[in-house]
Amino acid sequence: MTRASIRAVAVVIPVHDEAARLERCLNALGAAVAAARVPCVVRIVLDACTDESADIAARHPFPVVPVDANAVGAARANGVSAALAALPHVPPHRVWIANTDADSVVPVNWIALQLELAAAGADVMVGTVRPDFDDLTEDHRRLWLDTHEPGKPNGHTHGANLGVRASTYLQAAGFDELVEHEDVRLVEACRAIGATVVASDAAEVVTSGRFTGRTPGGYAGYLREQALRLPPRAERALLDAERSTA
Repeated sequence: MTRASIRAVAVVIPVHDEAARLERCLNALGAAVAAARVPCVVRIVLDACTDESADIAARHPFPVVPVDANAVGAARANGVSAALAALPHVPPHRVWIANTDADSVVPVNWIALQLELAAAGADVMVGTVRPDFDDLTEDHRRLWLDTHEPGKPNGHTHGANLGVRASTYLQAAGFDELVEHEDVRLVEACRAIGATVVASDAAEVVTSGRFTGRTPGGYAGYLREQALRLPPRAERALLDAERSTA
């Protein structure tokens, strides 16, 4: 059944010491916001940052939410609360929450695609991500491409490319204040209340290919595990890549 049309989008980006990647993230987000057909409220959540992330964020027209949680789940939850507070006159079932990460680059159709899925009945979108190939060795890049078929999203949950209707988010009790897997927990909670979850790779997000991430596991952990499948001759190049992206 088609849901009510979306009248506003809340975009949330948690940031913890991402000065090296934040500029590119926010430039790409600005292009996606400009291409959206509805008003967008963006909140950049600076979580216990000790680098130049705040200075970079200040160069962009998006409000900042400072927190000192050092936990991505808490950062996302605070960002969503701040964004929804800026939309008091829009019913939650007409607000879409789009989530990405500070080390990621969204495509220009990122918000538009989520609006299309919402109009077709989605309550949650789990979007695909791919690593920045510049961060990987040639062997690892080839392995990643061999295990990901375009047009067949695997349905994995990534906070870097996750959308949810605000009413669904609230009914599912929002993000848990965890250091990782808050995105997976949210989607599980949404499924438990009967939400319609749609997987899509039509607006794939490019994220950091580093092996040492801001959380113990996360996408960096996945890349580390995948790298174990590389041939022995790639070991030295793999270690060099890890040093350069840490």
